[in-house]
Amino acid sequence: MTPSATPGLYKHHRFPGEIISHAVWRYFRFPLSHRDVEALLFVRGVMVSYEAIRKWCRTFGQQYANQLRRRGFP
Repeated sequence: MTPSATPGLYKHHRFPGEIISHAVWRYFRFPLSHRDVEALLFVRGVMVSYEAIRKWCRTFGQQYANQLRRRGFP
């Protein structure tokens, strides 16, 4: 399940928090590259570059990785 999107956490970002959190969650939960996540989002109609996904993972990734570990995911 995608971590909940906190409105204040994603302030001043172009995309809604739900899209950012979903992209970062996919990257950390599954063995995907940034380009794979870009392609999966494109299929759903979201045009975002892999570079933006890389920056999101760098900014928000540690928080999501910690949440996944607490829930028992490897």
